[in-house]
Amino acid sequence: MRAWVSDTFFASLAYVVASFLTFEVLMPLQNAFFPEYPSRASLLFLPHGVRVLAAWLLGWRAIFALLPGVFIVFAFLAGSDVFTPSRLMAIVIAVTTAPAVFYLCKWMGWDLFPAAHKRPCWICVMGVGVITSFLVSGLTNLAFGSATAEYIAYLIGDLSGLFFLMLGLYFAFRFMERRA
Repeated sequence: MRAWVSDTFFASLAYVVASFLTFEVLMPLQNAFFPEYPSRASLLFLPHGVRVLAAWLLGWRAIFALLPGVFIVFAFLAGSDVFTPSRLMAIVIAVTTAPAVFYLCKWMGWDLFPAAHKRPCWICVMGVGVITSFLVSGLTNLAFGSATAEYIAYLIGDLSGLFFLMLGLYFAFRFMERRA
């Protein structure tokens, strides 16, 4: 029980921090450097990386671990509109898609979850992130009724955010291996 509470706290905190960095730091920079860019999507969307990495590390528990953080971010961005059907559907899509893709891969015989006896397959996790991004972007844009340009912008932001966070996690793991 204690581990579950810890996982939930850190996964949700990571999601909130990644969202804060994206919306309050990176997007204003993006708007300053690319003022003609018409989309409201971030070209470096760090929360997607948190979703995928949490699903990889926690499995199905990522759904419950991320739910508080995802809800907080949606509530911050949408206010009381967080309870509209499209926003609630987007929250469900955000927290369930990555774990579902990891378990689908496992069901097909491709177990990507970390284990003590195997090294992480970073390319595989990135591949799941690509699949997840297509699904999340498509389903979320369907729920909101967004244009195709938004869909492509979400894909770019998701993949760059996942790559950036995976790179950080890779170097953190290497650092910990060298210290051990």
